[in-house]
Amino acid sequence: MDKRFFFEKYGLNDKDVERYLAAALSAGGDYADLYFEYVTSTALSVDESMVKSASQGISAGCGVRVVAGERTGYAYTDDLAPERILHAAKTAAMIASGPAKTPVVNLKTNLRHDLYPVVVASVDAEIRQKLDLVMRADRAARAFDPRVKEVRASYADELKRVLVIGSDGTYAEDSQPLTRMSVFVIAKSGETSAKGTSGGGGRHALDAFLLEKTPEHFAREAARQSIIQLDARECPAGDMEVVLGPGWPGILLHEAIGHGLEADFNRKKTSAFAGLLGKRVASDKCTVVDNGTVPGRRGSLNVDDEGNPTSNTVLIEKGILKGYLADKLSARLMGLPNTGNGRRESYEHIPMPRMTNTYMLAGEDLPEDILRSVKRGLYAVNFGGGQVDITNGKFVFAASEAYLIEDGKITAPLKNATLIGNGPDVLTRVSMVGNDLQLDEGVGTCGKDGQSVPVGVGIPTLKVDRMTVGGTGTAE
Repeated sequence: MDKRFFFEKYGLNDKDVERYLAAALSAGGDYADLYFEYVTSTALSVDESMVKSASQGISAGCGVRVVAGERTGYAYTDDLAPERILHAAKTAAMIASGPAKTPVVNLKTNLRHDLYPVVVASVDAEIRQKLDLVMRADRAARAFDPRVKEVRASYADELKRVLVIGSDGTYAEDSQPLTRMSVFVIAKSGETSAKGTSGGGGRHALDAFLLEKTPEHFAREAARQSIIQLDARECPAGDMEVVLGPGWPGILLHEAIGHGLEADFNRKKTSAFAGLLGKRVASDKCTVVDNGTVPGRRGSLNVDDEGNPTSNTVLIEKGILKGYLADKLSARLMGLPNTGNGRRESYEHIPMPRMTNTYMLAGEDLPEDILRSVKRGLYAVNFGGGQVDITNGKFVFAASEAYLIEDGKITAPLKNATLIGNGPDVLTRVSMVGNDLQLDEGVGTCGKDGQSVPVGVGIPTLKVDRMTVGGTGTAE
């Protein structure tokens, strides 16, 4: 990590910091903070075996937040000149003006993790190396099967340097690398076409990323999905047993459960989980955590975007609701622990409670036993898009790869399968949890109130005794 990056690059000094914070609190307020950000990034994409886009960029800016009671004032600037930061601080002060005025206290460096040591960040690697990755993916997908007709491969990386300074003495800086590769494939057979997607990444240097998974791995996985879907039959509809595969199907847990456990929704009582701390919300097979401290994972951070160390937060323990995901504001207003889940998309955005890596812990059942226990049901392996209403937990998710289970065996691949249900209700119907916990391969991006942040998801194989399955096929 670059020590005191902003102090050296922009001539920032302690007196400047004190002046900005004093200006932010000049109209009253309980708390103020400065969020400095400097991002270098690369993005490449290949379509029809040709490079369709390639870009490299730098962005920098500072966001100033002032909190007065439940009011928040926020202003930002993409110009790090002292007068522009001072103007942003005064603007935020006027928006959130309140009766109290908090003096600036001595800065203290927050304890932090070291989850992604990077010697040479991916953004510093030769662009030719990165272009080679997407071309390798293109070739591997096309070589998988002659029915693969279209391939789109993309690669992106960034190195985000952040500095957070708060009027409560918070001082934290971090260098956050991030890489991601995605492959999209369309296969055709006669008039039938099908698609497949795969990808991965994390907080790695380029060399470490390639040691974990190669472009060929993602390309073949995307191609495999598309070829399987060519012969898939229409999914039957109705209530049935559902088995979720390990890894990426945890996106259902993230959307249907995770958002409802973010503290701001519960403070405003708009979540289906509001007021349920200490009460049973799931079967005793279910333990769910949000863990921002898993080394190298896409959703992990040494410190959150308010300068607090991330943590491993138990949300549901053996079916009992144990906690919410909190940022500084929600923790103070609700009397909750600050779990280090204050996140923002960039310096242009205000922080709010967000997930990091959210997953269900492994159980004791063997995956093969879970499948054998199903007379007739659905085995969902991969998911596409979905929608959820956090006020009641209702969701609809499209399964991009699913199979029929008959007499305990996986049989026909299915298409156009959707899962329909209520998050809290579905958790109470979990009867078996596998011993094969997997996290996704590193592609998750979560949206909330117009902001997107990288996240991780995961589950072991698990069985839901009854769920509504949507489809256009007929039951046999």
